[in-house]
Amino acid sequence: MFHRVDKMWRGDYLYLIQNLILKDFRIRYRNMSLGVLWSLMNPLVMMGVLTFVFTKVFINAIPHFPVFVLCGMIPYNFFAVAWIAGTTSIVDNAGLVKRVPVPREIVPITTVLSNCVHLLIQICLLLAMVIFFYGVNRQWFWLPVVWALEIVFVCGLALLSSSINVYIRDTRYIVESANTVLFWLVPIVYDFSLVNPKYHQFYDMNPLAAIVLSLRRILLHAEGPNGPTYTLWKLAGVSFTVFAAGLLFFHRMKPRFYEHI
Repeated sequence: MFHRVDKMWRGDYLYLIQNLILKDFRIRYRNMSLGVLWSLMNPLVMMGVLTFVFTKVFINAIPHFPVFVLCGMIPYNFFAVAWIAGTTSIVDNAGLVKRVPVPREIVPITTVLSNCVHLLIQICLLLAMVIFFYGVNRQWFWLPVVWALEIVFVCGLALLSSSINVYIRDTRYIVESANTVLFWLVPIVYDFSLVNPKYHQFYDMNPLAAIVLSLRRILLHAEGPNGPTYTLWKLAGVSFTVFAAGLLFFHRMKPRFYEHI
């Protein structure tokens, strides 16, 4: 009997997760004539602008610069959008948090997962361009691992920032400012070889920078994602550490959510 009840509860949670993901997806594209095509428009427009600036205004020798930029823009776009959406998720879903007796952790996590739909569309764009300019290589089997680690990392950040945002509503603006700073601390428009060697360790420990560097090694150079400094293992360690810290912090903060939303 208890096994049947437990199975029913798991089914209810799965149904709730699916509906939360679909809700976020439908709300984003409601009343938009182009619908999901906007998921492609943003990276394409930014790719065009950055390519013009860094190949016509500032001359560089990076081959196939549009693909180079996309390898940085797509993981960055997912990170920035999913983190800010996850940060405001508890406050935005106050009615659900107050009325439905489910683990509150589901809310920020499903908010991040709903952005994976847009990420998947943009990944298809990236892979199509890589196939056109570089072709396919056997290192592609690492791609699901790299993307999964980014999702785990963003979920951990969302758990941390969403719980803080319940008490300090300025948190979302801090996150937005952090995203702006990170755009320049991640090698999106410049090559990692231009970075002063004394900062290389910092880039390897920066999960977002490590994701971009790993993607470029895999897609553009047909190399494994680790490189000489074991980037992937450091990325995995930081991602799961942040996720575990986010879960613990969220668990400690959630008992008083009801009083503040």
